[in-house]
Amino acid sequence: MSPHRRITDPVEAMAQRVAERVVDLVLTVVDLNALIKRIDLNAVLAQVDVNALLAQVDVSALLDQVDVNAVLARIDTAALLDQIDVNALLARVDMDTLVKQTDLGAVIARSSGGAASEVLDAGRSQAVGLDQFIDR
Repeated sequence: MSPHRRITDPVEAMAQRVAERVVDLVLTVVDLNALIKRIDLNAVLAQVDVNALLAQVDVSALLDQVDVNAVLARIDTAALLDQIDVNALLARVDMDTLVKQTDLGAVIARSSGGAASEVLDAGRSQAVGLDQFIDR
């Protein structure tokens, strides 16, 4: 070890201890709450480059931490729907295009097919009842 190093190491250690003690003394004397109250946050925020700050945010990682079901559970859907003007919404619907895109034949077949099935079921049930009557 060099003679220079033997002198500087203890001096640096002592300077470090003195600096730590000074910081401790200053912090005990300074009223941080009063100091914070005197700071003009608007002036501080005016100096912040929000775009640069947001550019550093990993939005995907942030959204991965969001529980979407919990967010949706907090939504008052009734209040949300109360704010919708249904008449204005329906006025925006192009009924001609909607009708053109709808396969009305399939809709009619589906609805009449259900009715026809019910009629057939009723007829079969009556035929079984009649068959049982004849058997007796």
